[in-house]
Amino acid sequence: MKEYKWATLGCGVIANQLAEAMEKRGKKLYSVANRTHEKAVSFAEKYGIEKVYNRIDDVFEDENVDIIYISTPHNTHIEYLRKALAAGKHVLCEKSITLNIEELREAMEIAKENNVILAEAMTIFHMPIYKELKNIIDSGKLGKLNLIQMNFGSYKEYDMNNRFFSRNLAGGAMLDIGVYALSFIRWFMTSKPDQILSQVRYAPTGVDEQAGILLKNKEEEMATVMLSLHSKQPKRGTISFDKGYVELYEYPRGQEAVITYTESGEKETIKAGNTSDALLYEVEDMEKTVSGNENLMYPEYTEDVMDIMTQIRREWGMKYPEEE
Repeated sequence: MKEYKWATLGCGVIANQLAEAMEKRGKKLYSVANRTHEKAVSFAEKYGIEKVYNRIDDVFEDENVDIIYISTPHNTHIEYLRKALAAGKHVLCEKSITLNIEELREAMEIAKENNVILAEAMTIFHMPIYKELKNIIDSGKLGKLNLIQMNFGSYKEYDMNNRFFSRNLAGGAMLDIGVYALSFIRWFMTSKPDQILSQVRYAPTGVDEQAGILLKNKEEEMATVMLSLHSKQPKRGTISFDKGYVELYEYPRGQEAVITYTESGEKETIKAGNTSDALLYEVEDMEKTVSGNENLMYPEYTEDVMDIMTQIRREWGMKYPEEE
């Protein structure tokens, strides 16, 4: 497989994990772009990256760059996606990939026109535990899927200047943590939910601080989601079938699941992959997809999830400044 040159746009927590994932493969990022040049220089020095751009736009014009990983705030993604994809770069973009479904479909069209791969960096689609569970479920061992229950609650300090609560930085529970719960649901559900009910509690800034969601698809599979940015909950997913149920904790980067069989009560523990290698799995699947050998990025699931999130926010009447 070709040796791909990766650039990072952004040098925060995720970019550091990306650089560490590259090092695990015995490789390095090729270049770094960032709004604050000094931070980019420090990041490059830390990881031995050979190229730092003076302007962010220079990364799109660099003919040596194959793949760009975008990890800037949600509401800046579409601006960079337009430029990167139009320049013929493959893009792996941090979740949530865009603010809404219209932005995503625009980006997908640009990617199609330029024959490049656009993908969301959604860990759930790449952690080995999910691929292992999919094989078990597809075997029919657990029977028919009936119900999925999702929890994700963080306790963020009640600081309205924090990015989690900021409308100007596309804060709120849906785009920050809801995207994980809904991606989990979409991974296991037979088809996209087409019946959706929800409730929301707002933070003083007007972003969604807490939300409850009910979903059902045409196969009559159902799901519940409880989200909060100011009330700690376990990151737990439970998938219930006719013949048993599956529990995963810390599911955004899960590595272990427990199956409880309905008839006997017997428990079986399934282990696959390592939480610490989450970015490594994403990088490897992206390169395999770019090479044309396999399609491992699931853009159809990304589109379904973004459509659901957009529908829910519109029912709430909640908009970000860019959408007004």
